[in-house]
Amino acid sequence: MDIIDLHCDVLEKLTRLEAVDFQNDNRLHANLNYLQAGKVKVQVFAIFIHPNVPQKEKFLEAARQIEAFHTKVLSKSEMVHITDWRQLDELKEGEIGAVLSLEGCDCIGEDIGKLQHLIDAGVKIVGLTWNEENTVAYGTSEAPSKGLKPFAHEVIQLLNQHDILLDVAHLNEQGFYEVLPLAKHIIASHCNARSICDHPRNLTDEQIKALVQNGGRIHVVFYPPFIEPAKETTTINELLKHIQHLTSLVGVESIGFGSDFDGMDPLAIEKLSNASEYQNLINALLNTYSIEEVQMMASKGFRNYVMGIGKREK
Repeated sequence: MDIIDLHCDVLEKLTRLEAVDFQNDNRLHANLNYLQAGKVKVQVFAIFIHPNVPQKEKFLEAARQIEAFHTKVLSKSEMVHITDWRQLDELKEGEIGAVLSLEGCDCIGEDIGKLQHLIDAGVKIVGLTWNEENTVAYGTSEAPSKGLKPFAHEVIQLLNQHDILLDVAHLNEQGFYEVLPLAKHIIASHCNARSICDHPRNLTDEQIKALVQNGGRIHVVFYPPFIEPAKETTTINELLKHIQHLTSLVGVESIGFGSDFDGMDPLAIEKLSNASEYQNLINALLNTYSIEEVQMMASKGFRNYVMGIGKREK
């Protein structure tokens, strides 16, 4: 069954590791061979800038990751750069769609022009923060009562203008609620249910329902500490508890996957430790849900969502 995965950190590894090959390097959990084996039809590649990178170098690091996206990912004939969501319906047999996202606006500082450059480079999904404070907003490691900063309104206006998906995955709670009425298109690319695992990176039931009521959707993440408290390894059955809870809250049409492969070394779910094992999750879901429901979570729900973007106004 085809998969759409909304989050991996391959690009950070492609710029950090020596002699890394996107085709088959087993240091990459979402390398090309693994994506093919797991039947991943569309993979979102995040631009993630480590907080230790000096501010003056962060935009250059973003540019380096975009260069790696072109020279190491898109250089493979199987990979197709998705710059228009309508391309999802044009992918041929054996082709994999590759989408750029920005995991936090740290690299743009206070320069809206830098965000425009990233959008021009093909970024289709943007998170306002990673875990910490930046010039736009506050992340999940900050006090939950802190809201958006003034610059956020300019950022959100630009995202709306270009129909970019705003990602709340790392946004703190007050910022989350302030974004809801402002963002034209909104998602949580890699979050789980806080009522199952009480971690600030997960969303409360109230947040999940508010997200969907405002036209958004949530994609579950495979990072063990977000599945079971303080666990370094976990199982597919534990992840299923989150999925079952989410489907009971908002239905299968609003749920998808955002693995976080390559962003959680060495932690992993047993039998779901890299993209090649994706079908193990699909088979487990088929024990509880119909094939139509699993297809909705695996790819069709997100496909339907982005195909309707031009029709949604806020």
